[in-house]
Amino acid sequence: MLKKLNDLQFVIGLFFTMISLILLLSVLLGNNSASELNTYTGGGFLIFGLAMMFIKGRKQ
Repeated sequence: MLKKLNDLQFVIGLFFTMISLILLLSVLLGNNSASELNTYTGGGFLIFGLAMMFIKGRKQ
């Protein structure tokens, strides 16, 4: 696990995945006028974050 945390691509993917989960949870829990933007942004961040984490995992 520590080897993965030293890899910048995995850390960036983890960061974007966590931010996307925060955005998507705020849409589900809140009554916000910008919820549509948060939904699209959270979905895009989730796809990007997971791709960053799993592409590096497949190379090893």
